[in-house]
Amino acid sequence: MKNSIKIIEFYNNLEKVSSPKNINILDPYSDKKVQKIYKKFYSEFFNDTRRRIVMFGINPGRFGGGITGIPFTDPYHLTKKCEIKNDFNQKKELSSTFIYEMIDKFGGPKNFYNKFLISSICPYGFTMNNKNLNYYDSEILFRRWKPKIVNWIKNQIEHIVSDKICIIIGLGKNQKFFDLLNKEYKFFDEIIALPHPRWILQYRSKQKEDYIKQYIHTLKKLDYE
Repeated sequence: MKNSIKIIEFYNNLEKVSSPKNINILDPYSDKKVQKIYKKFYSEFFNDTRRRIVMFGINPGRFGGGITGIPFTDPYHLTKKCEIKNDFNQKKELSSTFIYEMIDKFGGPKNFYNKFLISSICPYGFTMNNKNLNYYDSEILFRRWKPKIVNWIKNQIEHIVSDKICIIIGLGKNQKFFDLLNKEYKFFDEIIALPHPRWILQYRSKQKEDYIKQYIHTLKKLDYE
């Protein structure tokens, strides 16, 4: 079975967990319009049986994957870089902008997605008081969602990605929480963490090109087969 079918089935079969009353769940996947978009995306870039190296972000945000259903891919870059037309508001999102600048310099979407799958540790996003919330920001949230998160990671390893190497997008808490999960469940042999694009563009924007080079240097030297 081709990866495109496996990934589409993965997103089609996601199930939410109840969350605390003050936390809202971002669920783009139940939207028919989003389903058509991610089916086009994964059919375009993953129409083969080759294992990918997974790059795990945290969880979707309000202006990127929380709209399109595709991690680190906002409506603007979905249209301009992936050439997948959509009628979402064509706004840019910071993290998506960095990722697609990096993808351009890597060799373009075809070359990049031929080797990598960008995913999320938790495919659902969260908001509280109209602000993005990370899966690890609330102890109750993490405790409730942990079994699902573990199963989602296992599913992707079983069907789509290599268990040799994993890239974590986000130093600090995301890296720390995933390290603990990996020690407990032994998902991957090796974990490499890279700075989060949002942190780079908010706090180190003048060094953006250096960070893009760091990403490309790290990713191009990986060999997992």
